[in-house]
Amino acid sequence: QVQLVESGGGWLQPGGSLRLSCAASGSRFSIYAMGWYRKAPGKQRELVAIISSGGSTVYADSVKGRFTISRDNAKNTVSLQMNSLKPEDTAVYYCNGGISVSSVSTNPLWSWGQGTQVTVSS
Repeated sequence: QVQLVESGGGWLQPGGSLRLSCAASGSRFSIYAMGWYRKAPGKQRELVAIISSGGSTVYADSVKGRFTISRDNAKNTVSLQMNSLKPEDTAVYYCNGGISVSSVSTNPLWSWGQGTQVTVSS
């Protein structure tokens, strides 16, 4: 079972930037597609970005052009660079993986980590 540890969250004002990181334990990290998700109070968890094992990326319309997902297979990490943050980006952010890009949204493989809180407020 892969363990996921998210970090990098915080409080910041609208328009600011933040970089989240997710460390995954275990081997064979490079074969999995990875995703960043978020859950805001009173809302369902939503998938915001995916990166394939080969480095291709997909973004939710709500973050396209503002967020960038990347991965470092040597370090077993996946990151999310968030720019031009808005109050509606406030949520707990999680990472998870799948055996394919499509399965990242339909069938995440591992237990959820504790997430990292991002709060955007003036």
